[in-house]
Amino acid sequence: MAIPTYPAKNNLSPLSSMKADHLALRVPDFNASRDWFIEKFDFRVIHQWPFGDLKLAYLAPAADDNFLIELIGGTLNTPRTKHADLSASLGEGGSHHICFAVEDTKKTLEELRSRGVKVVAEPFVVDDINCLLAFVSDPWDNLFELSQKI
Repeated sequence: MAIPTYPAKNNLSPLSSMKADHLALRVPDFNASRDWFIEKFDFRVIHQWPFGDLKLAYLAPAADDNFLIELIGGTLNTPRTKHADLSASLGEGGSHHICFAVEDTKKTLEELRSRGVKVVAEPFVVDDINCLLAFVSDPWDNLFELSQKI
């Protein structure tokens, strides 16, 4: 079953200029996390700056200038909960994962695995959205979904 057709856009809304720009990701080790995104996901550093005791950067995927991750690095008072598997992670509130649309989930996962990226969930089909999904994580247990339309 495919996702139904989207409702018509509401261009008359006073908020119609609102569009996704970036997602902020808080990590304990700025340099290691920035380097992980560069080495594992081929992300590009768009801009980097300090903010008090924190270090920040905008990171963009290899060939996409329309979505950024704002990396915020510095000491964490409350570390992220570590989960044994994907199902266990679904019981926690708040942001869960970042999804990246890919042309081929299996090939992308194979490449990430060759780069030492931790695989959390092997490819599986979700018929309700007509997608082949897989999940990986960074060393700080942030989850990333790979999604292929099928």
